[in-house]
Order: sequence, then C-alpha cells, then structure tokens
Amino acid sequence: MDISVATELLLQYKYALLVPLAVIEGPILSMICGFFVSTGALILLPTFLALAVGDLMGDALWYWLGRTYGHSFITRFGTYVSITETNVATVERIFQRYHTSILLFSKLTMGLGFPGATLFTAGMTRIPFGKFMALNTAGQIIWTSGLLAVGYYLGDLYTSLDHVFGLVSTAAIMIIVVIALFGFGRFVRSRITQKVS
Repeated sequence: MDISVATELLLQYKYALLVPLAVIEGPILSMICGFFVSTGALILLPTFLALAVGDLMGDALWYWLGRTYGHSFITRFGTYVSITETNVATVERIFQRYHTSILLFSKLTMGLGFPGATLFTAGMTRIPFGKFMALNTAGQIIWTSGLLAVGYYLGDLYTSLDHVFGLVSTAAIMIIVVIALFGFGRFVRSRITQKVS
C-alpha cells in the first residue's frame, strides 16, 4: 500500500483503522502515529490504546497458530512467514532456560530477530495463555510508548525545520531507529543463543 494512501486513510478513519493496521505493521505505524500526535491530528490515549490492542491481537494470532497447528504450519507455510524449524528449535532452547523473561524482552527487541517464531513457539510450548498475554502486555506498554515518543519527537523536529529538510530528516531517523532496534535484537539473540547452545 502506498504511504500517501495509508496516511490519508489513517487521518480519515483514525482509531478504528489503527487496530487492524497495528496487527499487520506495529512498529513503523506507531512512529507515524507519534508524528501525527505531535501535529494534533491524533489524540495520544486513544492512539496508544488502538496500537497496543492491535499489536497484541497480532501476537495472540501467532500464539494460537503455534498452539493449534505447530509443526504442520511450519512445514506448509513457514517459509512464507520466516518461521523455520531452525528458528523454532532455537527459540525452544531459549524458552527452556529463560521461559518468562524471553517473552517480555523479545517484545522490546523486535522478537530477538525472529518475532513470529518467538510468539509461535510460545504457543507450541504451551505457555499458559494468561501468562503469555500478561508478559506481552507489559512489554507492549513499554514498546508502544517508546515508539510513539520517537514519532512525537520527530514530529516536533519536522515542524521546526524547513519542510523538505524536515521530511528527509524525519524519514532518515525513523529508518535508523528501526535498524538499530533490529540490530540490537539480533545482538541479544546471538548472545542468548550462545549461552543455551
């Protein structure tokens, strides 16, 4: 979907549209929404709630797929959604040692480099759903707040600078933040993987 079309839809339907969009793409959407909060186009609390609910719904969907279909899902569809037997085996080893903390921490590091596999494996290993959602919700509060804050700050930067320069700076910083979060997740994943190997 073209970014200009997505932006127009977001501003027209606002919070009702945020929930399903957050299921599909939470992090970048959260930063864009932070930008719109800074301009007054969105209100902070309903924006935060819609983003958090949508992202948690997506997490619950991955959990359900893992719990219900497990290895048969990986065999048939895993390559299409970047969930491989290798990733799941790695996450299962991590779960054996860091069962509780991994769910909270993986939310804050974009799934330690394999977000779908982490949530999917939580379902496969039968982590109680209540515990799964409680830990995920705690991580979600921090995650969504942080991304909204980044977008809000970038919105202030954008409005205080020349229009073209502000747009380029805002886009560049958003890309850098996403790359940094992904890189940090991969770093943490490699450290944890070394410990459990």
